[in-house]
Amino acid sequence: MTKKYNGGNLRLDRELARNPAYTRYHVTYRSGTLTISGIMNVPTTPGPHPALVLNHGYIDPAVYTNGRGLMREQDYLARRGYVVLHTDYRNHAQSSKDPNSELNLRLGYTEDVINAVLALRTSQYVDPARIALLGRSMGGGITYNVLTAQPGLVKAGVVFAPVSSDAADNFDRWTRPDRPLGTQILRKYGEPARNPEFWRNVSAVSFFDRVTEPILIHHGESDSTCPIAWSRETLAALKAAGKNATMYTYPGEEHAFGPAWPTSMARTVSFLKQHGV
Repeated sequence: MTKKYNGGNLRLDRELARNPAYTRYHVTYRSGTLTISGIMNVPTTPGPHPALVLNHGYIDPAVYTNGRGLMREQDYLARRGYVVLHTDYRNHAQSSKDPNSELNLRLGYTEDVINAVLALRTSQYVDPARIALLGRSMGGGITYNVLTAQPGLVKAGVVFAPVSSDAADNFDRWTRPDRPLGTQILRKYGEPARNPEFWRNVSAVSFFDRVTEPILIHHGESDSTCPIAWSRETLAALKAAGKNATMYTYPGEEHAFGPAWPTSMARTVSFLKQHGV
């Protein structure tokens, strides 16, 4: 919340692909002292265009490649007139390395997304007043973080099958069982029950009073990766804070979304247009 951000220096390094609807580029931009890679889809229709920063879910950085994740969404949204910037985050693909990223609970990813929005604002292809976020799974949690840390940065946020907005939930589910890292984190910050102030301060839910943007949540009722209860709790917390939040649930849908994906995307575009993106 208190950091100064310097996102910019957005470079379209090379063309990766072209079709009648859009051109796909390998890009880099500045995030603090780091350089972050990503892909950017630019529609062939005349701009400036509304734009989305896409925040992918967890993929092991050792196997992750440029632009991997949210491939369906990248294509769907570009074909509907959106510039799409899919960020690789630090330690992914061609992005700079941050050796402390895991110990810092990956909060650097949130910084990289804030800087991605600032970088997009400088693009000749983008209407800087019409930028939104779309995040999936871990990227949904990053989306919550950005909306709480930097209210007013974007126009809206959409999340699919997001992680919990409470950092302790996510730590308990994934990081605690990873013994070396879990032990390191507990040694540095303490157990959530013993140091509740720290864990509260790294949880978006603690700061939902700051949110100024509408939020749309999509969650499958059969999601065994991110329990739908997390999204119901997040929605209740947003509503309790008086925020504009909507949630669609999908019977039988699992974490990745299958048959209901087209419906969820049509609802997403409708939501974005309703809120000026």
